[in-house]
Amino acid sequence: MQLSEVRALVTGGASGLGFAVAERIVRGGGKVALLDVNAAQGTQAAASLGPHAMFIAADVTDENAVDQAVGRAAEFFGSLNAAVNCAGIGTPARLVGKQGPMPAAFFRKMIEINLVGTVLVAKAAAVAIQKSAANGDGERGVIVMTASVAAFDGQIGQVAYSASKGGIVAMTLPLARELASSGIRVMTVAPGLFLTPMMKSLPQEAQDSLGKQAPFPPRLGRPEEYAALVCHIFENAMLNGETIRLDGAIRMQAR
Repeated sequence: MQLSEVRALVTGGASGLGFAVAERIVRGGGKVALLDVNAAQGTQAAASLGPHAMFIAADVTDENAVDQAVGRAAEFFGSLNAAVNCAGIGTPARLVGKQGPMPAAFFRKMIEINLVGTVLVAKAAAVAIQKSAANGDGERGVIVMTASVAAFDGQIGQVAYSASKGGIVAMTLPLARELASSGIRVMTVAPGLFLTPMMKSLPQEAQDSLGKQAPFPPRLGRPEEYAALVCHIFENAMLNGETIRLDGAIRMQAR
């Protein structure tokens, strides 16, 4: 699938990794719907991308809102053939810390946003993509999910986060197998330390220190590098059912 053919829904599209993906799709001639809970930022982001972008305010944990958002995007474009899940949170917390045991509500919120939210978007997108016309290879579309290196080597304080991202990794292959008969590919990207808005809020010294943990390049990843991989996944039909670490060979230490 060429970028000029892409009609995508991108969650978390108002900023960070999601906005970088949207920007690259539009630059390649495709169209994109940005889904985010931040209405002001999302509206501004879509406006900056021009007429080939739209914004939809929605919470990925709200099944009805997600279904409606996907329907709106498909109607706006005429069809939908891609979905990229970038919405998520990463607040750290120990299972048993100085403030006491982790509240169940904290764990549930992490799972709801990162994992359940991804499932809801993938489900709604699959329904819409199944209605798209297949290309010469029988492909109808692509779903890209975002995990994290924490799914494999989570640090102390990342029990909830690692569980949520590990679930995404675990469902990649079975989801790809299930949707193969519909001509839909499923891939997951597991980023390392990237220069997201949350990371930008840290002092420059802290950013530099974290970046140097990567063997090469010894810096934080750039959102446009994540976007480049997502767009390559769109274009390479043999990429299916796999999780790709995008991390400069970093392996996170225990703390």
